[in-house]
Amino acid sequence: MKPRLTPGALPPTRHNFEGRLMNNLVKITAAAAALSAAAALVSAPAAAQSAKEKCYGVSLKGKNDCAAGPGTSCAGTSTVNYQGNAWKYVAKGTCVKMGGSLKPKTGNAKPVPQKG
Repeated sequence: MKPRLTPGALPPTRHNFEGRLMNNLVKITAAAAALSAAAALVSAPAAAQSAKEKCYGVSLKGKNDCAAGPGTSCAGTSTVNYQGNAWKYVAKGTCVKMGGSLKPKTGNAKPVPQKG
């Protein structure tokens, strides 16, 4: 007795098996490539941030990168210009020169750049 085939189904042949195997291999390879690309993207910001430092008191209202004090969630939540407890990433070594602070400060006075 011959097995019944549904309309449009391919008979179980070696060619059909190899085609499905290659199809799965292509999918697995694509998934592995996507995962490796995602891993590269995740590690890139960490490297970029190492060349920067948190500078408090230099961001404009709503333009901070994070930490804007109690009642705020994070980036873009500073309520006044130069808020002392809100920071922005700047190039390493430039914060104090532009009048900012490497630690949170009180008040929101406009930063005074250092000369020299």
